[in-house]
This record gives sequence, structure tokens and C-alpha cells, in this order.
Amino acid sequence: MASLSHLSQFPCKTLSLIPSHHQLTAVKPSILPLNSARISQRITKKSLNSRPVFVTRAVDDDEWGPDREEEGGAVAVVEEEKPKEVTEIDNLKKALVDSFYGTDRGLTATSETRAEIVELITQLEAKNPTPAPTEALALLNGKWILAYTSFSGLFPLLSRGSLQLARVEEISQTIDSESFTVQNSIRFSGPLATTSFSTNAKFEVRSPKRVQIKFEEGIIGTPQITDSIVLPDNVEFLGQKIDLAPLKGLFTSVQDTASSVAKTISSQPPFKFPISNSNAQSWLLTTYLDEELRISRGDAGSVFVLIKEGSSLLTP
Repeated sequence: MASLSHLSQFPCKTLSLIPSHHQLTAVKPSILPLNSARISQRITKKSLNSRPVFVTRAVDDDEWGPDREEEGGAVAVVEEEKPKEVTEIDNLKKALVDSFYGTDRGLTATSETRAEIVELITQLEAKNPTPAPTEALALLNGKWILAYTSFSGLFPLLSRGSLQLARVEEISQTIDSESFTVQNSIRFSGPLATTSFSTNAKFEVRSPKRVQIKFEEGIIGTPQITDSIVLPDNVEFLGQKIDLAPLKGLFTSVQDTASSVAKTISSQPPFKFPISNSNAQSWLLTTYLDEELRISRGDAGSVFVLIKEGSSLLTP
């Protein structure tokens, strides 16, 4: 016979006991029947802020051993981890990054899209959590990926024209606040090779938001030539399929030669050259900065939006 004497010490709903089958039936639907030792219950925010919630059940005298009595016969529900609160700045950043979609870093942005981007940038700048970026150099440290710019000087590099033989894979800026150096880098890729062009510069802090940049060195990366040419079984030309199987032997011989050339070229060091032009300097004004997003304005009035490498904002 089940006993309810042990339940009197806990605040709980009244249960109706059916002697013939030794089962408990909840009088109110708010009581959950327990059919096993595992207990799973979702806790609402309101209940977490009030008092602990206990779930109890009536058992046979034999089942309620000394160990269970020492544990109190009740299981406390573990508090769920509260999700991170989404702020207005988070929403603005997401809206800004979403507006970059399909613009090729600003190259193909329409006037309407540019106006929307300018409005979002203005709102973020008004809520800048780091009013003195040059005094928070730890946040500036690291590699930043260019997501959008209005600087027309980059557009010839981004434009591939009709040939589309090479395209810009990535434009980045790496800042080392300990050595006060900046490296701007552009990585290109083509059907046969990948390469990069970089500039090394020094920067000086001129104000809480502004730094002066002086370029010192240019670097042309060693081309990494593709040593593998994949030939399809056939191609379609003017509605006709052309079998390329007879050419595979010829391509195997060419591929062996290309592999040897690729290893020779790729083993060469990158080409470096000094930048001695006295005009090779500019200033940069950081108008928004946090741990994953940076907005800067150049001396030509152009704007740059960069995202820290590894940030979830880079994930589509």
C-alpha cells in the first residue's frame, strides 16, 4: 500500500489514491505523473525568480529506502542558462552586415543600398561603445576583414571585367599595437595560381580617434601555382558533346611539367620593395569600435567597415 506520509513536508498538489491498482491520479492537470527516475521539466523565468521547484511522487514503503529519505525524497530542478540579451547595437550590426549582401564589398551597391548603409553606419557611430579607440589598442589588435567600402580607389581591383581570370579573395588589415604596425593585404586567385599584394606601414596616434599611417614597404607574394589540372570527360559546345578522353594522356604529361614548375616558383621568397614616396601616407579616423566590428573613415572622405577575423558576423 502506498503511503503519503512522507509528502506532508513538501508543498504540493493533492493527489487522489486508488487502492485497487496502487496508482496516483492527478486531480489537476498541472501535476505531471512520473513513470521513471528521470525527471525533466522546463522552468519559466517567473518560477526561477520566485522559489525553488520540487517534484515529488508517492512510492511503496519498500522502495522508499534510507538513502532516499536522506536525500529528502525530492529532486530540485536545475536553473536553465539565460540566453544572451540582444541589444539595439546587435540588431544594428546585423542589419548593416545584411545590407552588404550582393554588393561585392560596395563595388556593385546601388544608390538606394548605399543610402541605407550610410544611415545604419550613422546610427552605430552615435552609439559607439569605444569613444577613444586609440586608447583601447587591445581592441584594435588582430586581423580585420574588409566587408564594405566607399573608397573608389579599390574598385578597379574588385572589378573583374569580362575576362574574370582573377578575382579578389580577401582584403584585410592586420594591426599590431605593440609595434605600432599595420599591414594591408589583398589576396587574389585565378584558374592557375593564387597570390597576394601587401603593404607594411607604421602608425602614430594623433588623437583619441585618429592615427597617422606612413607606408614603408610593398610585398608581392610568391604565386602559388595550381599543380593539378582536372579535365572533364566531355564538354558541351554549341549543343554538341565533345569527348575529351583522347586528350587525357596529353594533359597528364602537361600536368607533370606544371607540377615541377609550381614547386620551383612556390619555393621562391616574396618580392619586397621599399616605398620611399613622401606622399605615401594617410590618416584614418575610427568612428566605431567593439570586439568584432570597426568603422573607419579615410582622409578622402571614404568609409571602411571591417569585421574581426573569427567573428560570427562573417558567417552568412
